[in-house]
Amino acid sequence: MGGTGDRRLTTGHGAARLPFFVYGTLRPGEPNHAAYLHGRTAAEEPALLPGAVLYDGPGYPYAVEASGAGPVRGELVTALPAAHDRLLVALDLLEEYVPGDPRNLYERVARDVVRPDGTAVRAWVYVAAPRLAAGLRASGTVIGGGDWASHRLGR
Repeated sequence: MGGTGDRRLTTGHGAARLPFFVYGTLRPGEPNHAAYLHGRTAAEEPALLPGAVLYDGPGYPYAVEASGAGPVRGELVTALPAAHDRLLVALDLLEEYVPGDPRNLYERVARDVVRPDGTAVRAWVYVAAPRLAAGLRASGTVIGGGDWASHRLGR
């Protein structure tokens, strides 16, 4: 794999300008929200990711896709148009996501998330990569209710 410059070329160009569904440290009030999202968003609203289970990871959560499961609770974040491409690159770097890299901990996938009014919106979601997802299914700790913020505060 190439260095950071190569990663930026493979992630920032040609990707759909979808909103982002965040469920962990990027949610409002969490440590990475101010560092990555502050001043770069046009809208942030509660949303649910159906078909996924939330697992506790070392310091952050992982959404693992599971048909009929969930939902995972989070926020639907719409980037300012001028900030979208840079934000996509920044989030890919934060999540250490490189398209096609088998060492990824997360994969960025387009999934439907549900707003409070019931409408579905296609969004980018970082879910556990297949290798990691298999390990979490086998021996991970599920976060009941699918809500990282409530889980973290309840520790």
